[in-house]
Amino acid sequence: MHLTDLALDDFRSYRHVVTRLSGGINVFLGKNGQGKTNLVEAVAYLSTFSSHRVAADTALVRIASAGEPTPSAGVIRARAVEDGHEKLLEVEIVRGKANRARLNRGSIRPKELLGIVRTVVFAPEDLQIVRGDPAGRRRFVDDLVVQLQPMMAPVYTEHDKILRQRSALLRTAGKKPASLSTLDVWDAHLAQVAAKIIAARARVVQSLAPLLVGAHAAIAEDARDLNISYQSSLAGKIAFAEADLLDPEIMEEKMGQALALLRPRELERGVNLVGAHRDDIFLALEQMPVKGYASHGETWSTALALRLAAFALLKDDGTEPILILDDVFAELDAHRRASLAKVMQASEQVIVTAAVGEDLPEIAEATYFDVTFDSDEGTQIERRDG
Repeated sequence: MHLTDLALDDFRSYRHVVTRLSGGINVFLGKNGQGKTNLVEAVAYLSTFSSHRVAADTALVRIASAGEPTPSAGVIRARAVEDGHEKLLEVEIVRGKANRARLNRGSIRPKELLGIVRTVVFAPEDLQIVRGDPAGRRRFVDDLVVQLQPMMAPVYTEHDKILRQRSALLRTAGKKPASLSTLDVWDAHLAQVAAKIIAARARVVQSLAPLLVGAHAAIAEDARDLNISYQSSLAGKIAFAEADLLDPEIMEEKMGQALALLRPRELERGVNLVGAHRDDIFLALEQMPVKGYASHGETWSTALALRLAAFALLKDDGTEPILILDDVFAELDAHRRASLAKVMQASEQVIVTAAVGEDLPEIAEATYFDVTFDSDEGTQIERRDG
């Protein structure tokens, strides 16, 4: 699967742009701040309906210049080709409202577009997956879950809603004992939905584990295995076996037990203390935790290995994703550049951004684009033909 055409209207720094992509490697060159990352963000948005940079979709709609009306929506259009069949995708990101979507010019529910385009994005921000809070690691796995199982997207939406409603109830239930019966209902909902997420994540982590060892061995200069495992916030509170994490029915029962056990503390603090939203993904070089112990180079290797393992997992599932490398080569040493270049050369479609061509490894063949920003016209893209 690859994209042949991409059009953006009022998306980030783009007023209007249309560009034709090639199979193989597409390189977008431009100084920092011109809009290169905005372009790859748009492509990646088609695969998960989320941004790797911001939590709120509102930030994706272009900010109006002085004296002009504020755009009400940003639009991403793309033509995808798989096995000779073309599909025209369109997503309208509406400010303050639900998104709208079209497939082959017919209106559909946005979630029906999920699964058509698959992407793997490697960016400097990926260091925070390794170094940062558990939320970044959960997000990494959740994006994979949604690409592998698009039907999970509404489950995540429902989970967020339940957490908000339950948190509000916890803050008032201590003062209104009658609310405790309502809390029982929300507990049952949370246990069921969180169990689905836990099981889906645990399956993805289990599938990633052997791929991660191989990806790390290919790019790292040491021979240590990079291991990954799922850490449930239920651990230490409720007894369960590691295999139980894969079974949503078992985990629903365990979640119910944990919620009952922790209810007094939750009522006292007014927050949701246990569940999928508090889980973590543990990364270790052999037995040593990567977070807090790995060197800068080891952290880069871990982040890159995670993305390459994700790429392999999606490819093994049947559809090779678009590989997106956003301004990363300037940060990599010669060994990691060369290793990543091999992956690029073997991929169906790659989108690369860089400030200057000298940042890139040697590439046998690629299509080049110049990216520039104009205060009146927004970001512009010019393809170098010939």
